[in-house]
Amino acid sequence: MGVLISIDELLLSAAASEAQAAPVCAPNPHSDHGLLEATRVGDEAAFAELVRRYRNQITNFIYRMTDDYETSVDLAQETFMRVYCAADRYQSNYAFSTYIYRIAANLAISELRRRKRRRLVSLTSFFQSRKGADELCEFDPPDVRPLQDAALVEHERRVAVARAIATLPDKYRAPLVLRDVEGRSYEEIACILEMSEGTVKSRINRARAFLRDKLQSYL
Repeated sequence: MGVLISIDELLLSAAASEAQAAPVCAPNPHSDHGLLEATRVGDEAAFAELVRRYRNQITNFIYRMTDDYETSVDLAQETFMRVYCAADRYQSNYAFSTYIYRIAANLAISELRRRKRRRLVSLTSFFQSRKGADELCEFDPPDVRPLQDAALVEHERRVAVARAIATLPDKYRAPLVLRDVEGRSYEEIACILEMSEGTVKSRINRARAFLRDKLQSYL
């Protein structure tokens, strides 16, 4: 396979090729596994079809995880780049959707952990300058925003849900988003996150309980 520079360039290249000759793959005639198998032998049109099938899903999933649209776009592209570069090593033991969501979940979780480390360093420096070295405090500023007009309640509810999800620890956030936003089965979530179904169910229940408490004023 050649070097893939960007997902957007791939889609443009595939579109140009389709305009000049009969397409290698029709819009949806092949399975995901078949398309990735074609990708292995250099069929970029096949990979472009995989991107078209999953790009919005993966971007939306990462956005729900990170609560940052630009980051979700970047990490979605990174997800597809990793799929492309590892096409030769892909094994069809699981559904392709499980495989690609696992990559996306790992990237999103890594991003969340990087943010957490940055916040910890920042807050540690802030409080040490005031309270002395080695003494850490929990920083939880009060919500002093004014009450919103009743006409904005529905919009505010959606925003509140997104914000509440964004406050979940990543070990609870990932299974909750996969189950309640993406609609994935417990079995598939267990495969994506590489944990038992029992652990998945337990973490989802704890995440839901946290959200209920957090969103009590909207219920």
